[in-house]
Amino acid sequence: MRRFARNTTLLIGLLLAGIARAEIVVVVNASNPVSSFSHRELVDLYMGRNLHFPDGSLILRLDQTPESAVRNEFYNKLVNKSVAEVNAYWAKLLFTGRATPPQTMGDTQAILSAVQSNHNAIGYIDSKDLTDGVKVVGRVN
Repeated sequence: MRRFARNTTLLIGLLLAGIARAEIVVVVNASNPVSSFSHRELVDLYMGRNLHFPDGSLILRLDQTPESAVRNEFYNKLVNKSVAEVNAYWAKLLFTGRATPPQTMGDTQAILSAVQSNHNAIGYIDSKDLTDGVKVVGRVN
């Protein structure tokens, strides 16, 4: 009977963890003509290999704070790296002068506000925080 109770508790915990998992979406200003980015294009954008929209305009890449659970999940799903590993990657690129990391924002609301007010901004958020004024151009699974 105890084994059944333990297994039931474990199963309920796993189900709740699955429900609580966030879907991370990448958003741009609603008036931006870009309709979507592939996973590869998102990697190139957020790892500094591409800094421009298809029309050639410079992208303002926005990042969550380093301690954000959304940031951790984003980079884990995007490039299979922890925030510490991504920070080390950027430290190396900054030292050599080859690229600069995305601009860190205070929180999800700051990212949403920046994307809503800047036609060339791109950021990522938990899908539950979507609002008007932004559109989804990618999902990180």
